[in-house]
Amino acid sequence: MSDHETGAAEASPVDEEALAEAYNRALALEKAGDLDAAAEAYREVLALDPADHGGAAVRLASMGRGETPTRASEAYVATLFDQHAGEFESILVDQLGYDVPALVRQALEEIAPGPYERMLDLGCGTGLAGEVLRDMAAHITGVDLSETMIEVTDEKELYDALYVGDAVDFLQHADVEPFDLITATDVLPYLGELEAFFEGAAELATEGAVLAFSSETLPDETLAGRPFMVGPHQRFAHAQAYLGKMLADHGFAGLAIGDIVVRHEMGQPVPGHLVIARKQKAD
Repeated sequence: MSDHETGAAEASPVDEEALAEAYNRALALEKAGDLDAAAEAYREVLALDPADHGGAAVRLASMGRGETPTRASEAYVATLFDQHAGEFESILVDQLGYDVPALVRQALEEIAPGPYERMLDLGCGTGLAGEVLRDMAAHITGVDLSETMIEVTDEKELYDALYVGDAVDFLQHADVEPFDLITATDVLPYLGELEAFFEGAAELATEGAVLAFSSETLPDETLAGRPFMVGPHQRFAHAQAYLGKMLADHGFAGLAIGDIVVRHEMGQPVPGHLVIARKQKAD
C-alpha cells in the first residue's frame, strides 16, 4: 500500500440551486451562439461561486469575453476530474485517443533511458504514466488534485507514494527528496502562466534530472505573440517560444521537442508539443 496524503481544502458553501440554474443557462446560451448573454450568465456563476468549480473563467476567456486567467482554478480541475474518475481512462484513451505517456516512454528510451531512482508524476490521474514508466524508475510518486482519481490509482498499487494536491503547490512546498525524473503529461493545459511550475520543478529536480511534459499549442497567428491563451476547448495553449524561455530561465536544457497530437476533440486532432529537457549543472 502506498502513502496516501490529502492536502485539499474544503470548499465554501454556495447556493447550489442558483448556481446550477445560472451555469446551465450559460451553457445553453453559449451553445446557441449568444456569447454576450452567455458571458453575463458566466459572470453570475462566478459571483455565486468565486472558487469557480465550473470553470466559468476559462469559458469566458475561450469565448473572448473575459481576461485570460493565469490558470484554471483548482476547484474546477478537482471537480472536473472527480466527476470523470470512474470513466476517465475510457474517455481519454478510447474516445479522445490520448497516448502521451507512451510517447514519453518512446522519447525517453531514445534520448534519456535512465534508469531513474525517483520519478515524480504530476497530474498522475488514474496512473496512466505510472503504468507505462513503472519499470524505468525504482520509486514513483504521484500527485493529483482529484482525490477520486488518487483512490483509483491507489488500487492499482503502481505508485510508492500518492498525494492529493495541486501540482505547482507540491513542487514549491512538498517536504520530499528531489527527483531525477519529473513527468507532467496533462498538466500544462490547465496552467497558463508557467513561472511557478518551472521554478518548482527546478527546485525538486536533482542535477541532471530529466523533465518530460506535454503542452497544447495553437497557430502563431492565433496566439498573436501571446505566451499563452485559452483555446476553444477551455484548455490553455502555450507558444513554443514561451516554453523554451521558461526552460532556459530555470536551468533546463532542451533535449528534444516534437510536434504531437495530444488528443482528439470532436474528431479533430489537438496539436501540441512533447518536450524532454535536462536540468543543467549550476554555475
